[in-house]
Amino acid sequence: MTKFVFVTGGVVSSLGKGIASASLAAILESRGLKVTLIKLDPYINVDPGTMSPFQHGEVFVTDDGAETDLDLGHYERFIETRMGKTNNFTTGRIYQSVLEKERRGDYLGKTVQVIPHVTNEIQDYIKRGASPEVDVAIVEIGGTVGDIESLPFLEAVRQMSLKMGANNTAFVHLTYVPWIAAAGELKTKPTQHTVQKLREIGIQADALLCRADRRIPEDERDKISLFTNVPTWGVISMWDVDTIYKVPRMLHEQGLDGLICDKLRLNTPPASLKRWDDLVYETEHPKSDVNIVMVGKYVDLSDSYKSLNEALRHAGMKNHVRVKIDYIDSETITPDNVAQLAKFDGILVPGGFGKRGIEGKIAAARYARENKVPYLGICLGMQVATIEFARHVAGLTDANSTEFEPATPHPVIALITEWKDADGTIKTRSESSDLGGTMRLGAQSSDVAKGTLAYEIYGDVVTERHRHRYEANVNYLDKLRDAGLVISALTQREHLTEIVELPQTEHPWFVGVQFHPEFKSTPWDGHPLFNAYIAATIAQHAQAPVEQSAKSLKVVA
Repeated sequence: MTKFVFVTGGVVSSLGKGIASASLAAILESRGLKVTLIKLDPYINVDPGTMSPFQHGEVFVTDDGAETDLDLGHYERFIETRMGKTNNFTTGRIYQSVLEKERRGDYLGKTVQVIPHVTNEIQDYIKRGASPEVDVAIVEIGGTVGDIESLPFLEAVRQMSLKMGANNTAFVHLTYVPWIAAAGELKTKPTQHTVQKLREIGIQADALLCRADRRIPEDERDKISLFTNVPTWGVISMWDVDTIYKVPRMLHEQGLDGLICDKLRLNTPPASLKRWDDLVYETEHPKSDVNIVMVGKYVDLSDSYKSLNEALRHAGMKNHVRVKIDYIDSETITPDNVAQLAKFDGILVPGGFGKRGIEGKIAAARYARENKVPYLGICLGMQVATIEFARHVAGLTDANSTEFEPATPHPVIALITEWKDADGTIKTRSESSDLGGTMRLGAQSSDVAKGTLAYEIYGDVVTERHRHRYEANVNYLDKLRDAGLVISALTQREHLTEIVELPQTEHPWFVGVQFHPEFKSTPWDGHPLFNAYIAATIAQHAQAPVEQSAKSLKVVA
């Protein structure tokens, strides 16, 4: 039978419940246990797919096409189990399901209430996310204790704990211990209050993870223990570290995995964290640095590009370099100031939606093409590279995407709702008013053309995850090819453009991809596309002093 660990948070949000949950899962997995993770989000949205990256951060996409919370990206980077649609659900999803049942008459005329109907639905969803072959399911509950939104989730897991018995569930509570500079001391009162609030709900924490900017001294841990009814060995210090990959070792050395295994009566071999130690060593001993600039639309919130940032760092470790990332708002980039990109070893244009900042992204793609700077365009980054090539090389002066200019005379990027299947059958994609209805989501495979840079990276077939609505217009592909753009991968089903590149005889490394490769990057092996990109930036860095003045002169001229 699957056992459950419920992870809650208190005092403030953004303390790192996702990293803490993933790290605990990693330690348990290192003991030979089969582990999965489930994220419960208390907002009313059915999923985060329509939420602003400025407010919510990145939307992570799974192989089966689920648009999920960014914490699922942490889960996949820390453990071997892959996430899916059953690993993340929201209050909106729960209420939608309950209301659909009520409309069908499934409740046989009963008054539908939060208890038991909503809480039972939550428990059913949790159990669905934990398949029978899993030894431990770690359930992270979003929000903070005391929020009205998360109360149904907390009540549901309290009931689950009661039904399953003491040795089948455990509770881990993440809290905050602030350092008050004026007083020169750590304050435990916020932790005392959040645990008190948790106990009022009927939940007693088995372990407290105490976030602080420094290690928590023994006397403070004893004080927290006394006021929270948690044994001292269950009061775990989580101080700030320079890389998240140090957290599993930090928690293990304080005995968190042993505490959980004892509570759940799990008899396992000792944890083996050698690969985590090797990973940390690699992050701390790079041979050199490379400088990447990300020209994006959501640069004010680092969580907007969480998986992308990690994928670049993974590739850096694979290439034994430290990747330094600068962020520039694409709204600020113009043809007059684009030369500021000259100091970087590589240019990356990430995904996004909407017209804002598009011309800045196009200017960045043009600068990379003309000045032979390694370029990686992801999703929208591929589309703006295609638009830029169409305008300035293929002679289609007013080329654009119908997402930005519906009346453009040259829609090289457009919403594709009809295509021919391999057998000639006409297929259609719904033009739904639901913003998710026209999205291409999840893992799909494409055939890669031999003799291309993409083939060197991927081989015959590339299978990656997607999250986009607009495509390269098939009616313009011949004109773009004739002008020199290489279409190096097409989808197996619709024959739509997946990868574009410039010939290696004309540019050292210029690739745009319609998919999101960052979602499949891991710290152990990196990702082949990012590994190749960082290798190209290393080569660029080696020759930068010689070419820097030439680049500047070209722009001035």
